[in-house]
Amino acid sequence: MTKAPLPGTAVPAGRWSRMARLGTLATGVAGGMIAEGARQLAQGKRPVLSNLLLTPANAHRVAEQLSKLRGAAMKVGQLLSMDAGELLPPEIAAILARLRSDATPMPMSQVVAVLDAGWGEGWRHQFRQFSFTPFAAASIGQVHFAQLKDGRDVAIKIQYPGVRQSIDSDVDNVAGLLRLSGLLPSTLDIAPLMADAKLQLHEEADYLCEGRYMTRYGDLLAGATDYAVPALVPELTSASVLTMTRMHGVPIESMTAAPQEVRDRIATLLIGLVLRELFEFRLIQTDPNFANYRYDTVTGQVILLDFGATRVYPEELVAQFRIIVRGAIDGDMAAMDTAACAIGYYDAKTATRHRQAVLAMFAQACEPLRSDGPYDFGQSDLAARIRDAGLELGREPDFWHTPPAAALFLHRKLGGVYLLAARLQARVDMAVLIRGLW
Repeated sequence: MTKAPLPGTAVPAGRWSRMARLGTLATGVAGGMIAEGARQLAQGKRPVLSNLLLTPANAHRVAEQLSKLRGAAMKVGQLLSMDAGELLPPEIAAILARLRSDATPMPMSQVVAVLDAGWGEGWRHQFRQFSFTPFAAASIGQVHFAQLKDGRDVAIKIQYPGVRQSIDSDVDNVAGLLRLSGLLPSTLDIAPLMADAKLQLHEEADYLCEGRYMTRYGDLLAGATDYAVPALVPELTSASVLTMTRMHGVPIESMTAAPQEVRDRIATLLIGLVLRELFEFRLIQTDPNFANYRYDTVTGQVILLDFGATRVYPEELVAQFRIIVRGAIDGDMAAMDTAACAIGYYDAKTATRHRQAVLAMFAQACEPLRSDGPYDFGQSDLAARIRDAGLELGREPDFWHTPPAAALFLHRKLGGVYLLAARLQARVDMAVLIRGLW
């Protein structure tokens, strides 16, 4: 065994211990509100309740405690930081965004306990090396590197104890806490998102299911040498422990200094994959976290990691999205309107101006598909325009409609790869990509 583990914090596994941690958080938020009110009074200001609640200090408290709870509690914070981030003050959105990458790792004793339960107490004999220092710690589990006795280098994702059992209560408790704390606007209806988050999290917490999706992606991309997918090690995989071959490479966002043609190729591969996922595979890995991708500078392959958030998209739903994309390219607003209504973006009672606003957002999102030649994501303000249009529509007092969760997860994935393309200052000929899928 190699490497001494970094200090960690035990994950509260029991329902009551997790509720107690959330109760402590609520007390801290209330205390922060009182302190801020006293400070404003001392300055001769009249405190406003919403301003007392919605402070960077309170956001820090929420982010810190959720990162220690991990599991569904942290995942809710991640979802909200992505879906509601543009509705929050920038400094608070930035603090909550920490939850997309930061988690406190488990201590070595808890790691050993999970592995003993999953593999039996003699599991160490199967390895030449095992690093107890996690390579990464996220919301559902943390990743360790090891080498098997047969010489294979592997990555092992170990689930935090109590995650599966606490999903429903965590989602309810954290959503309620964030609402009461004032960290979410009162007009933001998160109930549909939270209901689907529970279903999604139960599937993500089943590593056997993730292993099947990983294997399926490997099969789907077997002939595409530009991509690399880890191979499952089934004999060391259970519902709580996922073992796969270790993939080498650098963080995908670290390629910002690469030559233009390399950056263009990376972004083209990622966006092309999303289009294939939707229109060809009808299977989408919906988590756009940059950490789910790496780049092999030797082979030039884009490495795909983490398949827990994979969703199957029904053929009839994909057919409607195809109509929307075709309509956005051809300027056929009538076809787009019919498809948008069928998907559930709005219904027959929705005001015409609101329907037109939604369709205009679709047209904007498909702007790169209408580009004459490569679309320059680095020079585009597309994300800001879509955000502003969404905020304007969301402020309409007589229009608040949450689309189906499948649509929201697709938006998140597409928005994530657009953001990565912009980070890479990449140019992508999306019209060529989409023509190959019609």
